[in-house]
Amino acid sequence: MSSKKLIDAIKEKGKNIEAEMSFFEHLEVLRWHIIRSVIAIALFAILSFTFYDFVFNQIIMGPKNLDFWTYRMMCKVGDLMNLDGFCVERIPFNIINTELAGQFMLQINSCLLMALALGFPYLLFEVWLFVKPALTDVEQQSARGFVFYATVLFIIGALFGYYIVVPLSVNFLANVSLSQEITNQITIDSYLSTIATLTLGCGIVFLLPILIFILSKLGLMTPQFMRASRRYAAVIILIIGAIITPTADIITLLTVSAPMFILYELSIMVSANVKKQKDLKEKEFYNS
Repeated sequence: MSSKKLIDAIKEKGKNIEAEMSFFEHLEVLRWHIIRSVIAIALFAILSFTFYDFVFNQIIMGPKNLDFWTYRMMCKVGDLMNLDGFCVERIPFNIINTELAGQFMLQINSCLLMALALGFPYLLFEVWLFVKPALTDVEQQSARGFVFYATVLFIIGALFGYYIVVPLSVNFLANVSLSQEITNQITIDSYLSTIATLTLGCGIVFLLPILIFILSKLGLMTPQFMRASRRYAAVIILIIGAIITPTADIITLLTVSAPMFILYELSIMVSANVKKQKDLKEKEFYNS
C-alpha cells in the first residue's frame, strides 16, 4: 500500500511539474508578445518624432484652427441651409504652458499617443497570436478576420472622434463665457488630454460589436437579452456619451450617442448571427 502511495505521489508531482512548466512556457510566450508590441510602439513613436512638425501643426493643433475640415464643412452646411450661427467664426482661447518641462513632455506624450493610435492594429495582431493557439480549429475559423474588423472599427471610431466629437467639443467649450472678465487660457496638457481622450475613447467604443461577438461565442450574451435591454442600453449609451464629451451641449451629446445606438443594433445582428450558427451546428450534430 505504501509503494502505491509513493507511486501516486510521484505521478502527482510529475503532473504539477508539467503544469508549472506549461505555465512558465505561457509566460515566456507572453513576454515575447509584449516585447514585440513595445518595439512596435517605440518605432511608431520615433516615426512621429521625426515628423513632429506635421503631427503638432496639422493633427494636434488642427481642431483649434478655423480652417479645420469640420469647421469648413459646418460653414458650407450653414450657408446652404441658411443656418445662422452654424459657421464657426472664432475659437476664443489661448494655449499656454505653465511648467518648465511642459513643452518637452508635450512632445514626448504626443508622440507616444500617436504611436499608440498607429500601432493599435499591430497590438491587436499580437493579442490574436497569443490567443490563437488556445482555440480549436472551429473557433479559429469563426474568429478569422478579428484583427481586420477590429482595426476597421477602431479607425472609423477614431476618425469620428477626431473630426466630429473633438471640434464640436472644442468649439462649444471655447465659446462658453460666464463673464468678459474671464479669459480662456488653456494649458497644453489639458488641450492634449482632451483631444486624445475623445479620439481614442471613440475608437475603443466602436469596438462594441467585436466585444459582443466574443461574449456571444462564450454564451454570455444573446440577441434576446440585448433586445430586451434596449431601454437600459439607451440610458447607458447616453451616460457614456456624456462622459466622452466634456460638454453640456445636447447636440454634441446626441451626435456622439447616435453612432453608439447604431453600433448597439449592429451588435444585436452580430449576436443573432452567432446564435444562428450555434443552432445550426447543434442541429447537424443531433441529426448525424
